[in-house]
Amino acid sequence: MSRRTTVLAALATLALMSLAVPPLAVPPLAPSPALAAAKPRASLTDIENDVMCPSCRESLAVAQSPQSYAERDFIRKLIAQGLDKQQIEQALVAQYGEAVLARPPARGFDLTVYVVPAAIVLVCLAVLAIVLPRWRRAARARLATPLAAGPALSAADARRLEEDLSRFDA
Repeated sequence: MSRRTTVLAALATLALMSLAVPPLAVPPLAPSPALAAAKPRASLTDIENDVMCPSCRESLAVAQSPQSYAERDFIRKLIAQGLDKQQIEQALVAQYGEAVLARPPARGFDLTVYVVPAAIVLVCLAVLAIVLPRWRRAARARLATPLAAGPALSAADARRLEEDLSRFDA
């Protein structure tokens, strides 16, 4: 059985096994009032890494300008009000503009920041999928062809080789 046949048989078996297992019917749980009221609390360090200081154009986590201190105080006040991270980022955008966000928005030309790396990875994978089988075939062909015979021996060299070999036969 070839390797390809074995892999296909294993995949077919897994597909059939997944069809044979009935889906679990679990009724949805109603959230308790305590859990529904509790939402993830924002932290200054979490937000600092995702926003910029508008005056020095550095991450707020490393900025040391008076503007960065004012922005940190603004964030602390919003955290004290109980806002979550997304609400705080929206408030920062309203206060300082979209340049306060460390990540560019996923629209317009800024979309290239997200699309180009993924496209490069896909192109590299496609090139490898095309080139690797060719390299393997070429390597197999090189191994399958016998090595070319060297130049023919002269009569004197042939006689000397026979004499040397006869010494080792005895």
